[in-house]
Amino acid sequence: MKILILHQAVPEGAPPDERDVLAQAEAVAEGLRSLGHEALPWPCTMDLARLRSELEAEAPDCAWNIVESLGGHGRLIAHVPALLDALGIPYTGAPAEAMFLTSNKILGKAWLQACGLPVPPTVATWPVRLPEVPSEAALPPSTMYVVKSVWEHASIGLDEETLVKGASPGPEALAARAAALGGACFAEPFVEGREFNLSLLAGGADSPEVLPPAEIDFGAFPEGKPHLVGYRAKWDDGSFEYHHTPRRFDFPAGDERLLSLLGKLARRAWRHLGLRGYARVDFRVDSAERPWILEVNANPCISPDAGFVAAAERCGLTFAQVVERILADTPLRR
Repeated sequence: MKILILHQAVPEGAPPDERDVLAQAEAVAEGLRSLGHEALPWPCTMDLARLRSELEAEAPDCAWNIVESLGGHGRLIAHVPALLDALGIPYTGAPAEAMFLTSNKILGKAWLQACGLPVPPTVATWPVRLPEVPSEAALPPSTMYVVKSVWEHASIGLDEETLVKGASPGPEALAARAAALGGACFAEPFVEGREFNLSLLAGGADSPEVLPPAEIDFGAFPEGKPHLVGYRAKWDDGSFEYHHTPRRFDFPAGDERLLSLLGKLARRAWRHLGLRGYARVDFRVDSAERPWILEVNANPCISPDAGFVAAAERCGLTFAQVVERILADTPLRR
């Protein structure tokens, strides 16, 4: 098949979180070619009319969609799959509707809660009022809150500076942090405890297959330092956080029940959101061993050093096999 690997155009001098998509495109192209397909990386800009003309001229059998933003705006992530739908071109990964729903963290949380899945409550939004996720119980005065971007991913603007202790942050506090978070933002309680990433892959005996769960190891953090995986931990290779938040896949027998529950919740999120191909669900587990879904990533990073690929390798899958299973979950006729 002729497959165009659609990714956002990356400007010269872009930060590492933006450049990472180029590594993904290169790895996917290599994987597709090893399976006998013609693979062409294809940068996308905000000029959708031009992209439409290019797609019609190239007439691919399928598109591999790893577009994470357009023009630096994460809120435009669903535009490319929506265009592909309009043109009747099959594509990998989540459909446009699921991509939009998961890209807006507040809407995604509200949807998950409506489906009976555990998510932290939304206590404030800025600048527009969006559906709130209410708390089942009053939050104590000592609650720590975290302020997050509504639309931007890759932990943009997320670090210790976005934590607020005491009273729930109001619109003024959110507005002061908005620029660093890409605009619209919201606050939710910071769940102190363990952090897990569960990767899901279509295919296998029980699709979607839950790949081996990974936990972030905060053991090297000094006392009092919040256990937070922020931007520095993911992208700043000169930071303390980058070098001291390793993932681990080995767990004691006592964690078996918890890991089984996380896997069930991740599968439910996949099905309720209508995901496809691959995804990742991020959890925090509090001191009472209650799991909370922080985010569902409908197109997680699949660069060779990413957590998704590490989880796949953990159960013996090669990168080419991952690519093959994602491609096989793509409806090739519409």
